[in-house]
Amino acid sequence: MTAGAVTPPTFHLHLVSDSTGETVQSVARACVAQFEGIAPQQHLWALARTPHALDRALEDIRANPGLVIFTIVDDTLSQRLVDGCRRLGAPCISVLDPIISAFGAYLDARPSHRPGVQHALDANYFRRIEAMDWALMHDDGQHTDNLASSDVILVGVSRTSKTPTCLYLANRGIKATNVPFVPGVPLPDELEHLAGSLIVGLTTDPQRLVEVRRARVAALRQDRPTAYIDLDRVREEVLTARRLFSARGWPVIDVTRRSIEETAAAIIGLYDAHRTGLNPPVP
Repeated sequence: MTAGAVTPPTFHLHLVSDSTGETVQSVARACVAQFEGIAPQQHLWALARTPHALDRALEDIRANPGLVIFTIVDDTLSQRLVDGCRRLGAPCISVLDPIISAFGAYLDARPSHRPGVQHALDANYFRRIEAMDWALMHDDGQHTDNLASSDVILVGVSRTSKTPTCLYLANRGIKATNVPFVPGVPLPDELEHLAGSLIVGLTTDPQRLVEVRRARVAALRQDRPTAYIDLDRVREEVLTARRLFSARGWPVIDVTRRSIEETAAAIIGLYDAHRTGLNPPVP
């Protein structure tokens, strides 16, 4: 650590879940992001479905006092954790209880209280697996002979996060293909004749793109053509790509200041409108 550097404030954050912990971790990340300069030390207790598992979590909370966030649908186990935290004087917050209660009141129905049902091996699960296989098989312009079977096709210059965005979409059950735009290399002919698939162009700020590419080249210790990281050439590359996207009427998303999740959310909005025939949202 450099002289004068300030260590971010830290605290113990206990995340307890009767499932994989994905939900409670997502909520925790969203909350922590609202507070600048903090670095919580997370303690994750996943698959906590027995009194013994909760008692182990409570022992850790006793040893490392802090905030407790949990997703436990079984009322008895949930109450056991709440009572234990009360005795320890630890703030304890249920993520799901208020939402499940609201759903139950609105639907006039009782919840099943079965942990992990969102991860059941149902049709949605296997659709996500199929979409993941598809994204990997059709990464970076591979197997373009069956592009028509794609739900979404992303076209963009190198380093516009096409691959991770496709994988994120696959985790939502969307079969996504990505095709690189390379100056002087024609795009697959199939892209001009697709009717069912949504094609989205990805663009970014040339200056930022050069920085990303330089970091990539340095990390991989590769010898890449100068044009790959020359700012003037990159500006022309990005402009040429945008002109092509516009000429073909493809929606364009600027990923410069977007996270993968934000880019994917914009694409999902476009995809839903594409499927239903509604007016697409502005990316």
